[in-house]
Amino acid sequence: MARIELEGVSKRWGGSVAVEPMSLDIADGEFLVLLGPSGCGKTTTMRMVAGLEDPSEGEIRIGGRRVNEAEPKDRDVAMVFQSYGLYPNMTVAENIGFPLKIRGMPPEQVVQAVAQAAAKVELTEFLKRRPRELSGGQRQRVALARAIVRRPSVFLMDEPLSNLDAQLRVSMRVHLKHLHHELGVTTIYVTHDQIEAMTLADRVVVMSKARIQQVGTPEQIYNEPANLFVAGFVGSPSMNLLEGSLKDGVFTSPDVRVTGFGQATHAAAVLGVRAEDVLVGQIEGADLVKEVFSFELTGDATLVTVRIGDRLFTARAAKEFRTTVGQPVGLTLRPAQCHLFDATTQARLQWSA
Repeated sequence: MARIELEGVSKRWGGSVAVEPMSLDIADGEFLVLLGPSGCGKTTTMRMVAGLEDPSEGEIRIGGRRVNEAEPKDRDVAMVFQSYGLYPNMTVAENIGFPLKIRGMPPEQVVQAVAQAAAKVELTEFLKRRPRELSGGQRQRVALARAIVRRPSVFLMDEPLSNLDAQLRVSMRVHLKHLHHELGVTTIYVTHDQIEAMTLADRVVVMSKARIQQVGTPEQIYNEPANLFVAGFVGSPSMNLLEGSLKDGVFTSPDVRVTGFGQATHAAAVLGVRAEDVLVGQIEGADLVKEVFSFELTGDATLVTVRIGDRLFTARAAKEFRTTVGQPVGLTLRPAQCHLFDATTQARLQWSA
C-alpha cells in the first residue's frame, strides 16, 4: 500500500495548459476519484502519477519516494483502462497471468496467483475461455484481475466502465466497491460519471478547465458545493440555479421571492436548490407558481419541470404525484435547503439565520 503525494504538479504542452499547478495528498488505502468533463485534466493527472507523462513542474511521491524520474514499471502501479486490452489468442487464465509470466514467476505460482485473482472477481469458471466468448462486463473483470494479480501498491483506473451498458456499470461498481474493501489498495479512479464518483469514492476531486474546483467527500461535494460549476455538474437532475439579488435576507428574482436568509445582502447572487429539496404542492403560499412544462415518472419519484424565463426548473415530487402539462403547480423553497453563490466570482456564499 502507498500514500501518493502531488506537490505543485502541473502539465503544459507549449502554450497549452493541461493541468494547472495542483497539490493532493492521497492517503494509504484511499479510493480517490478525479471527476470532471472531457479535457479538464483528470486523465493527464493520472498519467503523470503512472509515469506515462512527465510533469512540467512539481513533485510526485509514492510511498514517500520521489518518482518523477522513475519509469512506469518501477513505480509499482497497475492500470486499468477504458479499453480492456486483452490478448484474443490467450485464455482468460493466460491473460490474467501474463504480467507474472513475463516477470519470470514459476508456473505453479502463476497458476495459484491467477486462481486467487480470478476468485476475487468471480471469474473462476471462465478461466479456460477466450475473450471473444465473454460479455463486456466479464472482459472488464479479466482486466481487473490482471491488475490485481500483480499485487501493486497503487491502482490507476481510467474510465474503466464507460464501454459498458447501464446495467453492467451498476454491477461493476458493486464489484469495484467490494474489491477495494477486500484489497485496501490506494486507488486513483478517473471518470466523467458523477454516479460512479459518488458511489465509489472516499474523496472526490472535481476538476474543470485544468483546475481543481473542490476536494471533499461525496457528501461534502453534493451538500456543500464550493462554486457554481460543482453545483451544476454534480447531481441528477442538475441543481436549479436562479440569478437575482439578496437584500436583508430576502432573495428576489423574476417570478421568485424567498425569505429567511438572515440579514444577508448581496447585489448579484445566484440561488441554487436541488430538485429533492423543493416542495411540490399547493399554490397558495408557494414561492413560485408556474404551469407544468413537463413531468416524468421515474418509478421512485415524479420529476416536475416548469419554465422560469429561459431556464428550466425541476422539482422531485412523490412517486404518487400526478399532473398534466399546462396545469399550474406551486413550488416552495426552504432556505435551509438552498445554496447561495456570488454571481461574479461564482464562489459559495455563507450566511447565518
